Amino acid sequence: MHSPQTLIIGAGPAGLMAAEVLSRVGVAVDVFDAMPSVGRKFLLAGKGGLNLTHSEPLDAFVARYGAQAGAFGGWLQDFGAQATRDWAASLGIDTFVGSSGRVFPTEMKAAPLLRAWLQRLRHPSAPGAAPVRFHMRHRWLGWENVSDATVSIADAADSTTTRRPLRFQNPSGHLSVHAPTVLLALGGASWPRLGSDGAWVPWLTQLGAEVAPLAPANCGFDVAGRAGAGWTPFFSERFAGQPLKNVAIAFTDGLGQRFERRGEFVLTATGVEGSLIYAASAALRDEIARTGQATFTLNLLPGRTPADVQTAVSHPRGSRSLSSHLKSRLGLAPVHTALLHELLTPEQLKDAAALAQALQTLPITLRAPRPLAEAISTAGGVRLSALTHDLELRTAPGVFCAGEMLDWEAPTGGYLLTACLASGVRAARGVLRRLGVPSAA
Repeated sequence: MHSPQTLIIGAGPAGLMAAEVLSRVGVAVDVFDAMPSVGRKFLLAGKGGLNLTHSEPLDAFVARYGAQAGAFGGWLQDFGAQATRDWAASLGIDTFVGSSGRVFPTEMKAAPLLRAWLQRLRHPSAPGAAPVRFHMRHRWLGWENVSDATVSIADAADSTTTRRPLRFQNPSGHLSVHAPTVLLALGGASWPRLGSDGAWVPWLTQLGAEVAPLAPANCGFDVAGRAGAGWTPFFSERFAGQPLKNVAIAFTDGLGQRFERRGEFVLTATGVEGSLIYAASAALRDEIARTGQATFTLNLLPGRTPADVQTAVSHPRGSRSLSSHLKSRLGLAPVHTALLHELLTPEQLKDAAALAQALQTLPITLRAPRPLAEAISTAGGVRLSALTHDLELRTAPGVFCAGEMLDWEAPTGGYLLTACLASGVRAARGVLRRLGVPSAA
């Protein structure tokens, strides 16, 4: 095959955005991906409404990236929320800000945006732009003789340093490809059936890159239950899939960091998941890693004062069942009462003071995050300290990394996608500097 100037592995948002930045200034780009089609995870993530970005002020936006906020501040200055909306508009996709501040395409779908994006990448109309070539069903197998692929830092100034070819497996067999620069946008290890399986970790480790262990982010958890063995079969079979709406959770980890928020989540066959749990998942996951478990408190009635709840619970219920009593006095649904029966002792259920307290501070103990393959996103990955300002591997000049394979995490709400796009822009501009090609304005 021809020799591309840049080879991108990974046809997700980070890889595609990098391809756009490069092709816009005439760089010959070839994108390889193991999947049969482009943007599989992007399409599935947008199935219920594609959350492109968030409208909150930049300082608040940057803070969502926690320990990595310092690095992300620069990326988002270059390509942030407004740039994401402008980019979508350039593809003919109008956006709007929802009541929560999240930004969505007007059509609430990912497919029209992806189709327009691929059309522009394959058939650019801008003067001097180069078409991007896609090679699907090409699974990366690492470098040929990866130990010889490592380039010393002393060679960093030599952009023509020869590196071993990259190996791919495709339906016809094996293929070796060489390019002066390589941009990896391989994703993490969540949703591996869509292409991101973390198989790249040992290959980058062999190159000398420091990689933090991959871990689930924005994930659900298994509960310990009252007896330490999860939900009872009755509760699991009867209430799995039931939402708990308009509730609040509070959690303080062993380091004194506190999380408190109102929202909703869902009961599962083994535990809990959903937006409110995802928002706290990093802190909960890390506490479990440190101590073996994490306990948050659930407020089923965040709009009521403790005094109101105590009065309602203490009201004589006569011959009514506890479920009927709580529904009548406090508007609780059967799922709420069932959760109380699941986690409280019979003595606590009979004690009005204990029951009233539990309604607003019900302890739920988690024993493990759900498997990484089930998580919405991945924490861990190539440590930012292993990369230059341009997201180029310090131990392998000419190799750049972008997207979810980097060591960062953020909550859902548009932050994940925006960061992937922004990192793609940053890495692509680094490639241009490595190639000596001027960047577009």
